Amino acid sequence: MRVFRQIFCLKNLIPFMGLLQDIQAEIEKRSLSGGGWTASNGGRAGVETTCYALMALSADQETARKKAIDLLLRLQNPDGSWPAFEGDDSQGCWTTALAAIALRFVSSPLEPPARAARWLLTHKGREGHWLWKWKFRTLDRAVQFNPDKYGWSWFPGTVSWVIPTAFSLIAIKQSLSYSENNRATDRIRIGTEMLRDRACPQGGWNAGNAVVFGSALGPHIDTTAIALLALTEPGDGTAAHALKSIRDAVTDCSSAYSLAWSAVAFCLHRDPVVHRCMDHLRRVIAGADGVSNIESLSLAAIAIKTAEGMGNPFEV
Repeated sequence: MRVFRQIFCLKNLIPFMGLLQDIQAEIEKRSLSGGGWTASNGGRAGVETTCYALMALSADQETARKKAIDLLLRLQNPDGSWPAFEGDDSQGCWTTALAAIALRFVSSPLEPPARAARWLLTHKGREGHWLWKWKFRTLDRAVQFNPDKYGWSWFPGTVSWVIPTAFSLIAIKQSLSYSENNRATDRIRIGTEMLRDRACPQGGWNAGNAVVFGSALGPHIDTTAIALLALTEPGDGTAAHALKSIRDAVTDCSSAYSLAWSAVAFCLHRDPVVHRCMDHLRRVIAGADGVSNIESLSLAAIAIKTAEGMGNPFEV
């Protein structure tokens, strides 16, 4: 991995560092006075948006980073979970995993991510309950998946989806030394099996299910890239099939958001397509329309930092 990063850095450092600094300056400029970032102008701080922006900034942007960290620590619920945004109700949701990943990446206190991991271990997709397993096996045949293989949902009490499951797997793996090891290992196994079970026939992942009413669904680039961040075991056939599915897809992709996620996944899997993906991402950002939303800008910065060997927040 280190050799791969050194080769990539030597080839790409100069073209990308100026772009990274410009993006980071724009992100810092849009931070809220009370800390964090909002997904829409004038709104309250969103946990997802704040996590991406926090991971995108440099250590030199100390004030914005400190305010964001303080905001996340303040928003954490007593049970260890996080809400979707500032002022939301106290029921935790999928952002819990993302907040744990972000805080760990910026070297905040270890206890908040550890509490988040413990909360994640107590939650699962609704199909993990015996009654819903029976329902999906006998009555509800619109979707085709194995209910014994469940992950995490967007919100408690709903079924498993790919993106929350991927982030939860990463957060728990990163916090294994602070979690209940046996229980964590079991949940990691089941969640990993869920991702493999929900993969699309042609490779990659849709939002939740691969087959609905007997028809195979097509993969989404961003969902596939995020799922790949959680499947890093050598020789994983599902991951290899998924990588193949997005190598060609990124060529015609015009979304900075999807390209950035793909670049991070390619880096983690040491896939040389990352060079082409990063060049395409730079063209999209510099294009006539440009990129304006904080999520895409932040993820572009994360992709550049990852490709330049400056740390990957999603690496275990």
